[in-house]
Amino acid sequence: MKLDGARVLVVGATGTLGGALAAELAGRGARLTLAGRDPARLVRAAGAYPGTPAVVFDAYDPESCARAVHGAAAGMGGLDAVVTAFGAVAFGPANEVGDEIAEHLMAVNVLAPVAFFRAALTVMEPGSTIAALTGVVAERPQPRMADYSASKAALSAWLGAVRRETRAHGIHVLDIRPGHLDTGFADRAVAGTAPPMPPGGDPLRVVAAVADAMEADAELLRSAADGTPVVERRAR
Repeated sequence: MKLDGARVLVVGATGTLGGALAAELAGRGARLTLAGRDPARLVRAAGAYPGTPAVVFDAYDPESCARAVHGAAAGMGGLDAVVTAFGAVAFGPANEVGDEIAEHLMAVNVLAPVAFFRAALTVMEPGSTIAALTGVVAERPQPRMADYSASKAALSAWLGAVRRETRAHGIHVLDIRPGHLDTGFADRAVAGTAPPMPPGGDPLRVVAAVADAMEADAELLRSAADGTPVVERRAR
């Protein structure tokens, strides 16, 4: 897809990665609508792009996610892409992470993004893109991160199935699976403490690769062993 002039809904635009992605897409000429959960932070984020609409959603309310999509589409006269860059993480042994935390991770990391994409698929035309940040844990689950890994793997599986459904209709599905990034995300866990991790990768490098992948109609973005983002036209 051509990003210059594209109408893009960036969900999670108040976060470190979502904010960086919004800046990258805007720099390539995309027209944005920003979505976030904190109204005050969302107003500040949208202020960086005069005239850019902003919509609030609640990850525990799938209907609010769908309303955000339809509001963005109405405001911009359609949608060419929806990108989700939000989530929650928890750490700890699987037998110590309670059911309430597990349910929270599934609601935020799976059901909310799916609600955005399900609504998007009802308004998108051929050539459009849905893209989600799943992360390397979607393919390589990590100890002390069982429920988080499971939630990201579930979203990745959903994307994989939808990709096969929509190829014939010209809708592109991008699964974004970077390794650990230096965004402070692990320090904001809803439960537990992050285990020792290697230095995180550069989020700006990743968001540039995400934009490249969207322009190439790619299906997968992953990290090589040295952390270099790798864009793959077809998912394996």
